[in-house]
Amino acid sequence: MLRIFVGAQKCLGLVNRKCTQAASKKLCTPHIAPLASILSIRHYAPPTHIKQSAVPNDSGTMSEIKHQMMQRLGLEPGYQPLPKSREHLLKYQPKLEDLPARAMQDSFTSAIIPLSTNRSLQDKYVTYLGNVRMGRLLEDMDMFAAWCCHKHLVVPQLPADVHLPYTFVTILVDRIDFANTLASGTEDIRLSGHVSWVGTSSMEVVVWLEQMQNGSYKKLTRALFLMAARNATNTAAAPVNPIKPANEEESVILAGGIDRKKQRQLLGAQSIFKVEPNDPEQTLMYELYKRTTPTDTMELNKRILPPNCRWMSDSYHMSTIPSFPEHRNHHNRVFGGFLMRTALEISWAAAVLYCKTRPKLEHISDISFEKPVSVDSFIKMTAYVVYTTLNYVQIMTVAEVLDPHSGSQVTTNTFYYTFSAPHTVTEVLPRSYHETMWYLQGRRKFEYSKGLKKT
Repeated sequence: MLRIFVGAQKCLGLVNRKCTQAASKKLCTPHIAPLASILSIRHYAPPTHIKQSAVPNDSGTMSEIKHQMMQRLGLEPGYQPLPKSREHLLKYQPKLEDLPARAMQDSFTSAIIPLSTNRSLQDKYVTYLGNVRMGRLLEDMDMFAAWCCHKHLVVPQLPADVHLPYTFVTILVDRIDFANTLASGTEDIRLSGHVSWVGTSSMEVVVWLEQMQNGSYKKLTRALFLMAARNATNTAAAPVNPIKPANEEESVILAGGIDRKKQRQLLGAQSIFKVEPNDPEQTLMYELYKRTTPTDTMELNKRILPPNCRWMSDSYHMSTIPSFPEHRNHHNRVFGGFLMRTALEISWAAAVLYCKTRPKLEHISDISFEKPVSVDSFIKMTAYVVYTTLNYVQIMTVAEVLDPHSGSQVTTNTFYYTFSAPHTVTEVLPRSYHETMWYLQGRRKFEYSKGLKKT
């Protein structure tokens, strides 16, 4: 499995070198088909030794997992505007040196979404074409990642009758790629995963999604979640058990987690919103200016739209959503999975309206959660088409919390989605400098999602 992955990385590097001199507005066409097959390798299965471990790993259904987490945290069903205080649990907060090391196989677990037998559940997951709603699966993956954190955490000195003095929050979702398998809304789906790296109070969790088709499970997607452990009142960081690899395979996975952390830091530092565009991007900016400025007039403020193009300012979809207690997590904040589902569905709508057909979701770039959202919030989601090439559409969706009293807006999340249409799409072009920065960022996200660019 590792040899295949390394081979894929070499192939991607070769594609990257061949594409370096391609026209800046287009992705080199001959490499699109090979890339699709190479990228499918990312959906590797859980490590063999973890799947075959004697450690019990079947957690039942997602509904049962939710119930188990509430029991461990001492929470009760039903909404209370002022939740029960958990301050009495702070005294049970362990020190890092009191937490024993854990292997990855200790946190490996799986759960089922029983769509084949639960008709009521089908109604929540199925689209009108009979496929599964991917947004619903993102909600489940987020909750399942938190459950893997529960499985990893062991506090030996905690009395048996005391609830877990922790809370877990999602910091970011690293990247999500989708296989070519068409997911049905009426067949069982299995989630599996484990903690793959830990810091002092943070945990990386890898989650796989598979569906039963023709008697065997087929891969749908894989995602990396970065979770933060907080104390019982969610007011400070809390330590977590370190990882001690059980064998060489776990050592390789752990080293990969360290590399991914460094890569996230590098990408964040080089964001187009923090540093100026590089030389090729500045050349591209000038080309965009020349394409959209008339050559036979001195009207410098006039912009022209080339044939078969659309302005970015005319290519967006917006919706304002009131949140309710049913969207809350265990800590009376808006559930991160709900935000991911809502953003995906609005982005998909924007892609459909732009492409004038049903596109396929190819990739979700890193998702960060900047601020918690209260359950009485109004959430504005705006999905912009920020970059296109060939049959691909890159969507940037911005989530903002609106204050109905002051009128202020605070950005809480930014999402990036890559969709593919069955035909070449209309090219989107920026009209202002602000939109040009969005265009460049969308282009970076697209190239990164396709393995054409590392930073």
